[in-house]
Amino acid sequence: MFRHILIPTDGSEISNNSARFGVGLAQALGARVTGFFAAPAPTPIVYSHHLPVGIMSPEENADLIERTAAQYLSVISDAARAAGVPCEVTHRTNDYAADAIMEAAQELGCDCIFMASHGHRGRRGPRLGSETQKVANEAPVPVVIYRVEAAA
Repeated sequence: MFRHILIPTDGSEISNNSARFGVGLAQALGARVTGFFAAPAPTPIVYSHHLPVGIMSPEENADLIERTAAQYLSVISDAARAAGVPCEVTHRTNDYAADAIMEAAQELGCDCIFMASHGHRGRRGPRLGSETQKVANEAPVPVVIYRVEAAA
C-alpha cells in the first residue's frame, strides 16, 4: 500500500493529533513519514490579532520561521521515534500551503498525504477546510483526511 507518507502540520491541536494518527498508519503499514510545514512568506511588518504591531528584519523573520518549524515538526518526529517509524522533517516558505504540500509530496516521492481538516459542520453538513479541500482535489497522490467535527 503506502510506503512514504507526507504529514503536513500547521502546529494546531488537530494537526498534532492528525500527525500522531498518520504516524500510527505508517507504523501499521511499515511505511516511513516526512513531516512538513509550509511557513507563510516573511513580511517586514509583524501582526498581532490582525493589527500591525512592529517591524522584523529578514534575519529575525528567518529565525522565527526556523524556530516555528522546529517546534511544529518535533511533534511528528517525536511520535515517529516513539513508534519506531523512519522519519524526516522539512519545511518551506510559501504563501499557498496547499501548493507547497502538493509540491513537496511530488518532489519527495511520497505516495500518500495524511492531513487534518479544520472543517466545520454547517447547514449543508460537514465541509473540509480550504487548504485540505484543495489538496484533496488536486494532489497527485491519495489523500487521507483526519477530521474531527468542530464543536458547535
